[in-house]
Amino acid sequence: MTTTVTFNNGVHMPAIGLGVYQTPPEQTTTAVQTALETGYRHIDTAAAYGNEREVGEGIRRSGLPREEVFVETKVWITDYGHDATLHAFDKSATKLGVEQIDLLILHQAVPAAFDQTIAAYQALEKLLADGAVRAIGVSNFLPVRLDALLAETSVVPAVNQIELHPYNTRPDLQAANAEHGILTQAWAPIGGIRHYSGDTNTPLTDATIQAIGEAHGRSSAQVMLRWHLQQGRSAIPKSVHAGRIAENFDVFDFQLSSDELTRIDALHQGDTMDPDSMDFASFGITVPEA
Repeated sequence: MTTTVTFNNGVHMPAIGLGVYQTPPEQTTTAVQTALETGYRHIDTAAAYGNEREVGEGIRRSGLPREEVFVETKVWITDYGHDATLHAFDKSATKLGVEQIDLLILHQAVPAAFDQTIAAYQALEKLLADGAVRAIGVSNFLPVRLDALLAETSVVPAVNQIELHPYNTRPDLQAANAEHGILTQAWAPIGGIRHYSGDTNTPLTDATIQAIGEAHGRSSAQVMLRWHLQQGRSAIPKSVHAGRIAENFDVFDFQLSSDELTRIDALHQGDTMDPDSMDFASFGITVPEA
């Protein structure tokens, strides 16, 4: 079974990673260490999450050599602009305790100040050329933003990390990514965003997914992660519970049929959020110095 994905620049990344969005710093170190001891080799964080330092500590406590752990993080919008983004790398690398970041991506397009978004990405291109990062990419970029970015830059993003789960399959955005040779990486891969907002209608309790899980002796979360893998995506499920961390990684030894994949695809209900309409500046997040 395939356990890695390959970027357009030839870099390999473990397909399943541990996400630490909304994971409190005091729980992050243990979650990361647990994941790495379970078998994960990919951790996804972000400057805006406020837990990069704890991610680094979890990696160190695992005892694994640095080169065995794929580290992904994101530049927050208040650090956009060429020089500011170069400094954002320094802040993240220092907090993580690493010299090189495996994948550094822009957290979000800023349509109202897209020149700053472009400048930030051009800084990522410099970091890539200098060997400070192994790959660069974006997150939450709609097709129109990808087109605008590609028109002004020279390195095609390796990744576009987007909300993607059976209730929001983002077919147009997946197609745009594929057209440009950009890997689609799913955040909220098992539909957790709906749980955060108090919506009880989530893929985890969907009858179709549960039935497929019962047929394979697997949980709904495992079915959804297998769906992502078999369709060529990366996924970054999050949890701080050792049992769930292990369950989410135990997805490499069973196979969904083409009919089952089609049935899951058919569950699409529509977009949960429009990233271009959100005022991310209103979040009030600034990234402190290392």
